[in-house]
Amino acid sequence: MTTVGPVTRRAPLPRAPRPLLRPDDREILRLAVPAFGALVAEPLFLMADSAVVGHLGTPQLAGLGVASTVLSTLVGVLVFLAYATTAAVARRLGAGDRAGAIRQGVDGIWLAVGLGAVLLAATAALAGPIVCAFGTGADAAPHAETYLRISAFGIPAMLIVLAATGVLRGLQDTRTPLVVAVAGFAANLALNLGLIYGAGMGIAGSALGTVIAQWGMAAVYLAVTVRGARASGASLRPDTAGIRASATAGVPLFIRTLGLRAVIVIAAGVATRLGDDAIAAHQVATSIWNFLGMGLDAVAIAGQAIIGHRLGAGDAPAARAATRRMVQWGVLVGVVLGVLVAVGRPLYIPLFTSDPAVRNLLLGILLIVALAQPFSGVVFTLDGVLMGAGDGPFLAWAMLGTLVLFTPFALLVPTLGLGLDGLWWAMLLFIVSRGVFLVLRIRTGHWQVTGAVHP
Repeated sequence: MTTVGPVTRRAPLPRAPRPLLRPDDREILRLAVPAFGALVAEPLFLMADSAVVGHLGTPQLAGLGVASTVLSTLVGVLVFLAYATTAAVARRLGAGDRAGAIRQGVDGIWLAVGLGAVLLAATAALAGPIVCAFGTGADAAPHAETYLRISAFGIPAMLIVLAATGVLRGLQDTRTPLVVAVAGFAANLALNLGLIYGAGMGIAGSALGTVIAQWGMAAVYLAVTVRGARASGASLRPDTAGIRASATAGVPLFIRTLGLRAVIVIAAGVATRLGDDAIAAHQVATSIWNFLGMGLDAVAIAGQAIIGHRLGAGDAPAARAATRRMVQWGVLVGVVLGVLVAVGRPLYIPLFTSDPAVRNLLLGILLIVALAQPFSGVVFTLDGVLMGAGDGPFLAWAMLGTLVLFTPFALLVPTLGLGLDGLWWAMLLFIVSRGVFLVLRIRTGHWQVTGAVHP
């Protein structure tokens, strides 16, 4: 009889710890973090410019406010130069055609040059009537006209920077735009100080310093693009067909941006009808809303580059996987921002106003802003995904549909006596309805068009 001893079992091998970040996470963060830095750099330095000009006097500061509104609107509606270029370049790069990608970007830059020349001529010639159309006061009008006429010479540079930023994002490079943004805006501040106070040029010095800094940034971008073109053998000559294709791709995004601007203008107009306290509170809430959008827009920029690249490579499943992960990031960032906005209200509201009535309005409005942030995370992310996919026509139609839903609700706010809270509930409706359009589009899969060129 054989005795069998006890069976010795091996202890299970320890499992390897799961990495904190997935490969998609690392790619998203590699693109989004520098993009966020570049987005934040501009408003910070613009605030510094305003502080410098503000010491010249109230009329000068008011003039700067009018002129900068005109310039930011002109450049803002042409942001498609960056968005459309990012998607087109990323697709070509994903397909393995780096020379074609850079060639696509060069076409976008030539389009920016053409549009910039037209806007330069029009703005310089019509600076006076434009300032008058804003109802600018007699003291501020000369300063606004001076600033606008000089700054018009920087419009082509600003548009070149937009298009070239799109080229680099499409090439999966968001660090260079960050470096250029920080260096350019720092130079702008230094030039303004020197020309305004050192040379005694007043507000004209501020405008001239900004133009010099803008052309310096454009020159750096052009040098980077030329170097890349020569390394890959891409042509730098203007190509009529390529420029026309860039313009055609940009039209739907232009319409989308106009729709977004219309929402902002309508909301401001409604707030104006609600009284001075409401106007002041709305301005503060809008400023906070826009600043929060920069964090969410950084994820959207990563989406443009990643989705364009993966669809260009013909890998639709990878594009879907990246989309899911970026939506998760967008919601997470939105939740964090929302909590910070809600919890921190007693700390930061006094920084904006000492008026008790305005503070009370902001306490309620900013809770709505906080509630909107997770929804905004989804909207910004999917907006970037569909831009990267080249799905501009749908984005245009979706924005127009959302505008149709938002407008009657917003315009009825004063009539129904809903106050500023009612207006911001309408803004939340705008975000949620826009998100519904985008989610439904993502679920159809029609946006997953693969290949080096979107048909």
